[in-house]
Amino acid sequence: MFGYYLDLALRSLKRTPILAGLMMLAIALGIGASVTMLAVLHNLSGNPLPGRSDVLFHPQVDPRPADLPGATEEPLDDLTYVDAVNLYQLGIAPRRAVMSSNWLPVRKDAPDSPLAMFTDRATTADFFAMFGVPFLYGSAWSAQDDANHAQLVVLSRAMNQKLFGGENSVGKILVIATKTFRVAGVIDDWNPQPRFYDINDGPFADAEQMYLPFFTWLDLPQDYGYGPMRCWGNDPNAGTHDPKAKQCTWAQFWVQLDTPAQVADYRAALTQYSAQQHQLGRYQREPNVRLHSLLDWLDVKHVIPVTVRMQTWIAFGVLLICMVNTVGLMVAKFLRKSGEIGVRRALGASRRAVFLQCLVEAGVVGVAGGLLGLPLAWLGLWMVRQQPVSFAASAHFDPSMLGIALALAVLSALAAGVWPALRASRVAPALQVKSL
Repeated sequence: MFGYYLDLALRSLKRTPILAGLMMLAIALGIGASVTMLAVLHNLSGNPLPGRSDVLFHPQVDPRPADLPGATEEPLDDLTYVDAVNLYQLGIAPRRAVMSSNWLPVRKDAPDSPLAMFTDRATTADFFAMFGVPFLYGSAWSAQDDANHAQLVVLSRAMNQKLFGGENSVGKILVIATKTFRVAGVIDDWNPQPRFYDINDGPFADAEQMYLPFFTWLDLPQDYGYGPMRCWGNDPNAGTHDPKAKQCTWAQFWVQLDTPAQVADYRAALTQYSAQQHQLGRYQREPNVRLHSLLDWLDVKHVIPVTVRMQTWIAFGVLLICMVNTVGLMVAKFLRKSGEIGVRRALGASRRAVFLQCLVEAGVVGVAGGLLGLPLAWLGLWMVRQQPVSFAASAHFDPSMLGIALALAVLSALAAGVWPALRASRVAPALQVKSL
């Protein structure tokens, strides 16, 4: 029976190509707008590290003064130097990484080699294994290298291409901020989005161009800062020249906890650590700790821009307007063939059969509109990528959105076709037959 209804629907659409084309165009425009923003929202809210996000956690403690004006209940995102080092040495988590970032001058160890500024991430050895960073050449440094303040560097693929033409540069020497570093490894393209491990420069910032051992990085000249700092108190120079200032937070810290028991133990250890600091007089506040998982952390930080959420609602508003227009076009189309419907009813077709026939016709319009809407969605995503926004690079079409786009188009067309189909099924056969 479905095949019969489909044949009738195709014949009906062929008889009124302009009306059918307008209905398909209306659905396509609505699908193009809504799927464009749905794809952007889907990409921005995606899991940056599938398969690893469940075991990665972001510890927070609260060293702020008790009477700090404007302070919220949520502890600051980053840690002071003292807390970062203490938690790093806590030794409970199987893996942990302390980190920060800045810009440093770099040149090759050769006469007349030009000096250029590159972004860097200072971190500890577990960073690469915890976050699954892929290597092209060489490997990361070790925990022993961290302890020994080894002068090693890991390059990004892009920086290796720029400095060494993409060849295996392991063992080569670079001069970074007046000190010599040996290249230990080169990583492949890697930039999880959102960039969960450090959102100080925005959750969709680019990955750094090189990676240095954290404690070696602290030994470099203090001319380049230590990344964004948040300080309190009356000292205007706090943290400017001393990263170990007790009233400044700037170090990001992540741990890997593989089991619920490890999570519970680590949360208890954080609370105990905060209580000890409170007893020692370093903390004025009672223990106020957080241990967010990676995905919880992204929710807490509201990484999806408000404008994207607003534009998504607007796009679905456009789809609703297109559906209303489609309803009007379908009513006009079905009423134009009242005579045909009256004959079918007179020959024994039930109201249900007429209703289903009209819905199949609406479904065909939806499928065609959805297929037409896909190129429009691609065009919409291309336009988003041309915008000067931080998340522009994340605007790409995920293959999983194909099915969603077609399903949304068919459901929209069926919803738009229900009322016109009901009206068509209630056509009085006697009146229509008399008018023929």
